[in-house]
Amino acid sequence: MAAFRIARRVLRGSRPVANAEFPCAGTGGQCRRALSTHPDPGDPGTKSAGSRKPQFMDDDVQSVLTRITGLDLEKVFKPVKQQLKPPTYKLMTNEQLEEARCKAVDAAKAYLRMPPVLNEREPINDVLAEDKVLDGLETAKYVFTDITYDIPHRVVFAQDRYEDILDLCLNQFEPDSADYIRVHQQTYEDIDKHGKYDLLRSTRHFGGLVWYLVNRRKIDGLLIDMIQKDLMDDAINVLQLYHRLYPECQSSKEASQQQARGIDLIKIFSHTDSKRGGYIELALQVYQEALNSSANQDLRRNEEQN
Repeated sequence: MAAFRIARRVLRGSRPVANAEFPCAGTGGQCRRALSTHPDPGDPGTKSAGSRKPQFMDDDVQSVLTRITGLDLEKVFKPVKQQLKPPTYKLMTNEQLEEARCKAVDAAKAYLRMPPVLNEREPINDVLAEDKVLDGLETAKYVFTDITYDIPHRVVFAQDRYEDILDLCLNQFEPDSADYIRVHQQTYEDIDKHGKYDLLRSTRHFGGLVWYLVNRRKIDGLLIDMIQKDLMDDAINVLQLYHRLYPECQSSKEASQQQARGIDLIKIFSHTDSKRGGYIELALQVYQEALNSSANQDLRRNEEQN
């Protein structure tokens, strides 16, 4: 039913479709998250060109952040308040339904396109025009200002509406404005403080959140959350991006010396750079115990069947 609802929404029209980041692949025609063809940033065997620090819009950085963001169609196409219209129903073959599903994935990728991350711009003091004819006509001083913005200077996070706040900020401010940067940073800090990362997962703002935390060296809470949610690949990608930005950190050096990969990267980080190493090690222990328990259950099930 979920696929049918999504197909119906797509056929009724949506936003323009962007280039695919999650292509429909495979003989079965199923749309799934594809692995990137870029080298893993932070892989001990991968070296960045020169000493240039990775930037948010770099292709390999965008590839990592896109994979971590995820693609939850139910969340992307969640219901919004609008005038009710009679639904349109269409009978479809399996092939047509799969084609509609792929269109829904493409539309979702357009929704998930990440806003840019820019440095704050310099104050603008340019004089647009001087008209000597008007000089002296008025003795009062005039101030022209835009009063359409209604975001208060004190950001209040009501009912966990982080996504709504960031969407509103994106519509009202330029990405290099002080207000835009301030609202985003306060939002990210509040999410990290309360561990509510999942509220931005599968939204266009999740990549910016990850980039902010990695740049601030505050990835401990995010790693714990990903491990607990069985998103181990995402946790490893975050740590690889961390090593890409800070190749001289202790965990990056030890990982390179040991040629560590996968979960071993997280173990090294937990006893080197992590500020919450004990919590990360505990999360890893629970994760591995769950894996072992699942493996044992599968083994017993196979033995019973034989």
